[in-house]
Amino acid sequence: MEKESVAAFMLGVSSGYPFALLAATLTTRLAQDGIEKSTITTFALAFFVYNLKPLWAWVIDGVSLPVIGRLGQRVSWMLVVGLLVMAANLNLALVDPKADIAATALAAVLMGLAGATFDIVIDAYRIETLKPYQLGTGSGMSQYGWRIGSGLAASLALVVAARSDWHLAYAVCAVFALPAMLTALVVGEPQRHQVVRDKKGMAEIWASIAGPFAEFFQRKGAFLVLAFILVHKIGDTLANLTFRLLFDDLGFSNDEIALYDVGIGFWALIIGVFVGGVIYARMGLKRSVLIALVLMAVSNLSFAMLAAAGHSNLGMALAIGFENFASGYGGVVVVAYFSALCDLRFTAAQYALISAGASVVGRFLTGTTAGALIEAMGYVNFYLATTVAALPGIAIFAVMMATGLVDDAMGTAGEVGEGDARE
Repeated sequence: MEKESVAAFMLGVSSGYPFALLAATLTTRLAQDGIEKSTITTFALAFFVYNLKPLWAWVIDGVSLPVIGRLGQRVSWMLVVGLLVMAANLNLALVDPKADIAATALAAVLMGLAGATFDIVIDAYRIETLKPYQLGTGSGMSQYGWRIGSGLAASLALVVAARSDWHLAYAVCAVFALPAMLTALVVGEPQRHQVVRDKKGMAEIWASIAGPFAEFFQRKGAFLVLAFILVHKIGDTLANLTFRLLFDDLGFSNDEIALYDVGIGFWALIIGVFVGGVIYARMGLKRSVLIALVLMAVSNLSFAMLAAAGHSNLGMALAIGFENFASGYGGVVVVAYFSALCDLRFTAAQYALISAGASVVGRFLTGTTAGALIEAMGYVNFYLATTVAALPGIAIFAVMMATGLVDDAMGTAGEVGEGDARE
């Protein structure tokens, strides 16, 4: 296996764990502490910080760190931000939701801020390390790592919390920041990283901020591509950020959640990533992405069926299995497509814009309305609604395929180097 793919896997491990602490275990922790659903789903707004990362992603592209910057732009930022993530993790471990919900909310936002910045560095490092022909395989390995990192972090926290307390459970998860930091040190600065110029004066700083956005929106069909990015994952995000509420209300224990999420879910993900890699290689980027969009929409139906069935181990296994298969498959092809959209001069800023836009609408709706919708509609109708919400993304991408905009809007990350993602 090529070293770039191994690096992508290790980066994914570290990228997945902050999300797991906020999306999975924090929701369970708040539910077990007796916090009401409307308050719990409001915590999804902590993820909104991830959607603001384009505002400071240009710093990762253009600002050199003193002293440690000698290691390289990407490597130095990876080490510094990794330490910040570990500090935010420990801070979240120390708070007590029952004693001070406001302090818990602040700690969650700080964790989101650190995790979002970590993602900026990790995504830029991954895209610039992989060559165009490796985008599919590298995205798959990154998804393996992401799921393993998030699954292990969530399961470790749940198991430790069941036997000790949530403070220790969160604290031990800080070690998951290390794989990305060590990878950067071992592999070194990416060869495909293109420096635009030194940012010294105010004019240059403004150019570094506006440049990534201006370059993207000058492409043919850029606004339709942006519309696709914004809406394609609404249903999937709404569903994923509420699964733990469903599990808690159906009476599943921490051990059962850990078993199915890591056991059944992990192997389903492995199969999904493998199938995604095969389909990507045989059918190309465009058709494989369209299949992924359909699978992600249909996967929400499995949770509607679980909600209707009640506390069913078989039902949970099937729902988690199908969801992880769809996520594994989609993670390979959709991430490869989004990576190929980047211009190598602005990798950090543009991928931050793309990845933030991919979930901003779903996260906002989850944080503001999901809890109330569940209480008003019930889980079954809620998950049916999330399936319907996925349909516009499928329609837009089909139009992009038919008009050639998928290829026309591609960035240099999909073209420069060995291979071509448009083929």
